[in-house]
Amino acid sequence: MSYQPQFTITQALLARVEQIAALRERIMAGTVQVRWIPALQKDTRTRNTHSSTAIEGNPLTLEQVRAVEEGREIPAVAARAKREVVNYFAGLRFVEKNAAKKIISHEEILRLHNIMAGDVMDQGTAGRYRTMAVRVGRYMPPPPSDVSGLMFELLTWWNNEAANLSPVLSSAIVHYRFEAIHPFADGNGRTGRALALWELYRRGFDTHHIFSVDEFYWENRPRYYEALDGVRGEGEDLSRWLEYCAEGLLLTLERVWTRVQKLSAQPGQEKLVLRPKQEQLLQLLRDHKSMTPRELWDALGVSKQGTLDLLRPLMKAGLVKRIGTKKVGQYILA
Repeated sequence: MSYQPQFTITQALLARVEQIAALRERIMAGTVQVRWIPALQKDTRTRNTHSSTAIEGNPLTLEQVRAVEEGREIPAVAARAKREVVNYFAGLRFVEKNAAKKIISHEEILRLHNIMAGDVMDQGTAGRYRTMAVRVGRYMPPPPSDVSGLMFELLTWWNNEAANLSPVLSSAIVHYRFEAIHPFADGNGRTGRALALWELYRRGFDTHHIFSVDEFYWENRPRYYEALDGVRGEGEDLSRWLEYCAEGLLLTLERVWTRVQKLSAQPGQEKLVLRPKQEQLLQLLRDHKSMTPRELWDALGVSKQGTLDLLRPLMKAGLVKRIGTKKVGQYILA
């Protein structure tokens, strides 16, 4: 027996899925043989880690999460907050390593949870299904005695029937159903969002691993929880949830496409190959809107001359421009 999701393919959902498919094709074509893909992958991993842990209350900023990934010291940060971030990075790497898996087993779900929740659980045991009743706001997930069977049904559907649907839909279904079962005493949110990414990876939807979907959920966290609760309010009808997730994926792809266009050559021009530090510099300007030369070289950890050497080709390509006077000027994205 397998889980059978209930939903209707509405006109709004169909339109979004078609838009997503077309935009994904453009992105895939636009990133062929692009040398800065590894830097973009690293940034996406950082953004997913920051967003998914922040949804659960982790206080680290995006820049602090990036510092953790790079092994830099962060003063006055609680050990638990840092551990949650380190764990999530490790969980994403586990998912990336197993992106080609055709069959997902209970053991792999437990392994992923053990990686993500190790040493940061308030109750229960990392890597083991819960043996206690839990409450999520007003929602009471199934009793612990039902968890193993419900997970068996979900995995049966995921491994045997999910491929009949667009990965846009199947990833959203896995995401919701896992959260509804709430199989662990703690850490379900982070694990569920990682599983949704895993489905996009294993179905070949995000072969480069450059879509930071969790940012959409983080940017309007109340709406994210309302969308999850809405399924239960509609008798487990997933239609509106699927529309919501498709909206988020479409927005994510639009942001990636804008970035690919900015980082690619203009028509008729030689392609600009970005160095990792240049990719980091562009990301800093996205996050801070504008920065002085000193702020840039301090953040990048390079000399003043090194920063200027990074900036020149970016300004020549029209990606960055300087505003203000020579003494108090700042750099912004063009």
